[in-house]
Amino acid sequence: MPVLHHEETGSGTPIVFLHGNPGSSHGWRHVLPHVGGGRLLAPDLIGMGRSPKPDIGYTFADHARYLDDWFDALELDDVVLVGHDWGGALAFDHAARHPGRVRGLAFFETIVKPMAWDDLSPQAAERSRKIRTPGVGEEMVLTQDLFIRQAFTGGVRTPVSDDDLAVYLAPFPTPESRRPVLAWARQLPLGGEPAGLVERVEAYDRWLAGATGVPKLLLTFEGSPTLLIGEAMTKWCTENIAALDVVACGEAGHHAQEDRPKEIATELSAWLNRHGLR
Repeated sequence: MPVLHHEETGSGTPIVFLHGNPGSSHGWRHVLPHVGGGRLLAPDLIGMGRSPKPDIGYTFADHARYLDDWFDALELDDVVLVGHDWGGALAFDHAARHPGRVRGLAFFETIVKPMAWDDLSPQAAERSRKIRTPGVGEEMVLTQDLFIRQAFTGGVRTPVSDDDLAVYLAPFPTPESRRPVLAWARQLPLGGEPAGLVERVEAYDRWLAGATGVPKLLLTFEGSPTLLIGEAMTKWCTENIAALDVVACGEAGHHAQEDRPKEIATELSAWLNRHGLR
């Protein structure tokens, strides 16, 4: 049995939806019903959602290893990957290491390349510096649960309901339970660090540039200072990612599947049909 918990519906081509930090498969609840045909799967990354919390470092490599095991346990092959935030980075990484397994890749608000500090807004850069500071980061993310609360009240155009916020908070009731969230927050590839992860990002960038036979979809948004992919990053994607369609989906915050779930599902469905991916 796979270690990772996942939600699943439908049959046919596997379409895997990968969430980011500090989310879970719950983030896809309003997207999946509108995607249409396919075997739709949304796992909770290790240490998040309803998946277990083993005593590991929660590095990118840890997440990728558990995700690999989940793919193998379910015997998933010839898949379409859909990734948001760190889920997008994991999708890129998985595709680069298993190129024969992936038939298409859609992404939004994710880490498309190693970043410089000035790629972030001043507010985001200051927050990242604090999170990376020993003691300060622990206070911000472990002692308090504000990082999680702010993601779904400030990282969106419209705050989620109290019931949905409770679902997002449920996996992280204690400082110890929030270790995966802090580990993710400290791994953003900024200014050449962490070096090992920067190398993996550069490796998947080479795959993204060279995989001319794999259709790719970038969904973009506007109207929020929390967005990770703005005009400059979109331009970089069009110049450096092969076989890429770019579709604007309206105003949203970084956790765009909360603000624009139907638009995401509609454009994803149209892209899947356009390229015969299911």
